[in-house]
Amino acid sequence: MTKVKLTLLILNILWLFAVSETGYARHAAIIIDADNGNVLHEVEANQAWYPASLTKLMTLYMTFEALRAGQIGLHETLTASTHASQQPNSKLGLRRGEHLTVEDAILAIITRSANDASVVLAEHLAETEENFASYMTSRAHSLGMYNSHFMNATGLPNNWQVTTPRDMAILAWKAQRNFPEYYHYFAAHSFNYKGTELRGINKFTASYPGAEGMKTGFTCGSGFNLIGAAHQNGRHLIGVVMGGMTSKERYQLMMQKMDAGFANLDNIAPAANITTMLTGSAGSPPYQLDCGNGAVTHPSPRSNYVSYTPKHKSSKVIHRLQPRTHSRTKSKMPSKSPLIQAKASSKSSAKSKNFHKPKAVIKAGGKTKGLHKIALR
Repeated sequence: MTKVKLTLLILNILWLFAVSETGYARHAAIIIDADNGNVLHEVEANQAWYPASLTKLMTLYMTFEALRAGQIGLHETLTASTHASQQPNSKLGLRRGEHLTVEDAILAIITRSANDASVVLAEHLAETEENFASYMTSRAHSLGMYNSHFMNATGLPNNWQVTTPRDMAILAWKAQRNFPEYYHYFAAHSFNYKGTELRGINKFTASYPGAEGMKTGFTCGSGFNLIGAAHQNGRHLIGVVMGGMTSKERYQLMMQKMDAGFANLDNIAPAANITTMLTGSAGSPPYQLDCGNGAVTHPSPRSNYVSYTPKHKSSKVIHRLQPRTHSRTKSKMPSKSPLIQAKASSKSSAKSKNFHKPKAVIKAGGKTKGLHKIALR
């Protein structure tokens, strides 16, 4: 290939990336080569952002680890608690005491972004959603997601629940590489639940050539988010778009960026590798859309963690970090299956009726509506 042709090719690819930025409001994004982690394109990839239902990818990652360790099984029966049954949309509509399998919960999260299924998994794995969120944060940091913090398993609005496009790309990349036996679930277009075929809501998975799936997300604070993974001509890309002003815009942005990335990977000099790119301060997340009244404000997140080492080295332990209690005394870790049977140091607060009660309200069309009107998709 002559120098002139090579120059024109590179300019054309750069033009494709530039086109994907024009005409759109502020957003954050990153595209990586999933074969090696090279960053092909990024826009504010280290900017703090509300994850919305992209959070559920972390919930799934924790579930896959538990499956790999043999702590749970795909066909194991889960039971919905009162807290799980009271989750806002989107959801399966589980009632208290209703059962579903681990596999059902996984598919409900991927295809329908089901909040109730996410909470059922969280409570099954760590007894309370609060415990599970602490484990999520610890595990995220150990994966290199240094600017992520989780307060719940769903992505429901919370001022302390933040991430960055880079961190989400790290998570998607690790999920793809570390769990090939479960990765195929992300490509599901629908699933059958109690005799009803429930169709997926991810239009990227349904329409983009070579799409392998991943996850959508939406709240007023985050805007319309999307993690996408796809392969073409033997190459694999992972993309994250956060802050689309409409659902259509997030898909357009993702597809344009993917097209540019697939145009010719061999002739794009990567700016960095995702594992070594500088992160720095993520700042404060923008409140992207003119709806709602802000995220739920909770006390400062628990930032102190202590190491947990099992008594028997052969024990199958997924998470070796245990959150400190507010009094800074160590929580007791159970002797069997630490993740599944993890207990908070103070059961009374975790079991309080109002402990998990949503406090936010959403304003739409000048009227105030309850939090149950939010659809995290």
